[in-house]
Formats: sequence, structure tokens, C-alpha cells
Amino acid sequence: MSVLPRKEIETLLRTSGGPCVSIFQPTVRVGDTQQNSIRFKNLLRTAAERLSDRGLRNPEADQLLDPARRLIDDYSFWEHQSEGLALFLSRDMFKTYQLPLSFDELAVVEDRFHVKPLFPLLNGDGRFYILALSLKNIRLIEATRHGAREIELAGTGVPRSLTEALGDLTRNFSQFQASTSSKTVSRMPIFHGHGTGEDDLKAEILQFFHRFDNGLSDLPIDRGAPFVLAGVEYLLPRYREASSLPNILEEGLRTGNPEGLRPEELQEAAWEVVEPLFMEDQRREAERYRELAGTGLASSQLDAILPASHDARIEVLFTARGVRVWGRYDSDTRQVHFQEDQEAQSNGSEDLIDRAAIQTWLHGGKVFAVEQKDVPEGMAAVAVFRW
Repeated sequence: MSVLPRKEIETLLRTSGGPCVSIFQPTVRVGDTQQNSIRFKNLLRTAAERLSDRGLRNPEADQLLDPARRLIDDYSFWEHQSEGLALFLSRDMFKTYQLPLSFDELAVVEDRFHVKPLFPLLNGDGRFYILALSLKNIRLIEATRHGAREIELAGTGVPRSLTEALGDLTRNFSQFQASTSSKTVSRMPIFHGHGTGEDDLKAEILQFFHRFDNGLSDLPIDRGAPFVLAGVEYLLPRYREASSLPNILEEGLRTGNPEGLRPEELQEAAWEVVEPLFMEDQRREAERYRELAGTGLASSQLDAILPASHDARIEVLFTARGVRVWGRYDSDTRQVHFQEDQEAQSNGSEDLIDRAAIQTWLHGGKVFAVEQKDVPEGMAAVAVFRW
């Protein structure tokens, strides 16, 4: 799976000048994968119509869409998909992402890329990390509710094994490893206790974990995100003791030696641990909106939300998945001009909810992309302001 790094999103968000083509579609991983290319071909046809609506002549439109059209008959490309495909195309950029989220079919042409369908991967569905602990090979896994990917540690300077951190030790630490033959993952509370015997080895394990933990500070990860520990029961409290990470969850995963477990297996078990944490955050922010509604510190009106998003005033924004409100926002006059649909592209129409979400996220606000029934008051978007 691919979890989009923040810098990738920022690159997309800062691309402007149009025409920018954004395409989203669900994809089939196994079975009749031919339907992937059929859907894609139809979406490209829609994109071509949108380009024509903007006044782009056929030769120019064909030249712009050519890199995407080459994918239609690329059998290998369609055989290696995840749950959804996102494509972004402009005169200067062409990017595709196979993502663990099944998108609704959508083709949008605007002066910038349309990214709102990506927000479930970035905030409301939670980003967390799994540390698969082993004295021979620690793995770091980045995950959301939709999937997981292992972060490559080779070449980063982060010691991945006890031997790599402390040299070739003569002691046998096999008693602290478990067989990889069992793939069972069970949840457990992490406890603080003291073992008996092998005191020197325990000190060396603490030193190894401390060096590994220090190495994490040099990686481009969110150290404030939740971390779930997985591994032999004995090692979990040792890592907590050595670590400076601020948000290691009390509940961990008793996996035995996790080296034989795929990232997806660990993510599935770890999501059960972190889901209540993320859902509680969403519930708490929704309740805060209800408490502040009518006070001037919250709004469900886009003509108030859009200027606030540009002013970095929005702390929390709820948006409804699949709901789009078309129009234009004039940043000079701070006026919102609504229209009924996405026609008349020459007038610079865009999804106003998407614009508000982008500006909120770029200015450090939280964006929850949820079903409309889960947006307070059932609105298309609501916001809590910082001031």
C-alpha cells in the first residue's frame, strides 16, 4: 500500500495555473482487472470534455492527456493496483498513486488539483506507527485504517539489530525471541516489571532500544502520532523504558517474533487498538462544534468558512465525502460566488469545499473527511475557528 507523504500532498496543492486534471476511481486487485482500464478510459473521456468546456482545442487537449492515455493498454499497470487510483496531470506534472481507499469515480479539471478525496488518508482515519520489535531486526511500519507500508531503514543510520547497535555479542539471547511459525497476533496490555537473570543482556537491550529510538528523531516521521508496539512480551516494556516517544500506547500486540508477519497483518491488529483513539478525537471535535455553534467561533456557512481557511483561522474542519459545492472564491474581495454545477469552467469554477479543506490543512488545521451523516448538523462542511 502507499501512504502519501505530506510533501507529496503539498506539491500537489501548490501546483496551480491549470488546466489541472484530477482523476479518481476504484480499482480491482484480483479477478477481472480489465474493468480498471475501461473505467479509466471513460474518465479520460470526461476529462477531455471538461478541457473542451474550458476552451482547450483538441490538439492541445490530446497532447495534455497523452501520458494518461498510454496507461489504458498498459496491462502490467492495471495488474498492480490497490483499492483505488488517483491520477494528477498538468502540463508540468504527471503522477499516479495506487492507494488503499476505494474512491468514487470522478474526473475534475480546474486551475489546481482536486485533492479532497485524499483527505480520509491524511487525518480523520488516522496515521499511526507500528514498531515490530526484534533483537535481530526492528521494523517501522506506517499505517492508517486503510493499509500499511514498511519504512525502509537501511542506509538511514538507525541500528536495526542488537548486533548492529552494540557489536557482535557472545551472549545467547534466543530466550527472548519466539518462533516465527505462529502468525497469531493477540492484543495485550503493556506492563512494567522486572525480569530475573541475564541482567547484563537486559542492560544491552535497553541500550540498543535507546539508540534505535534516538535514530528515529532523524527520520521524516510524525513522532507525536500514536505508536503501537508489537513483539515478544518481554521486549515491550523494555522499549517503553528506553523510548522518548510521547505517544506509545499502553496496549500492545503480543506477536512472538514479528519478523514473519506482513505489515498488513500487523496493521489489522493494531487498528483495533488505535481506532477508539481516533474516533474519540472525531467525536470530541464534533461535540466542540455543537457547543460553539452560534457563538461566532464555529460556522456551517461556506461564505464564512472560506475566508477563515485562508486566514489560518480554522482549527477543525468537517467535510462530507462525495459532496461538492461549485463556485468561485475571490481572495481579493473575500467573496464567494456559488453556481449549481461544474459547467462553465471558463469562469474558474471549483469545488469550494476542496479549497477550504486545502487551506485548512496547509495552515495546520485538522480535516475530517466523513460521511455526510457524520458531519455535525448533516451539513456539507462545518468549521471550528481558532479565534
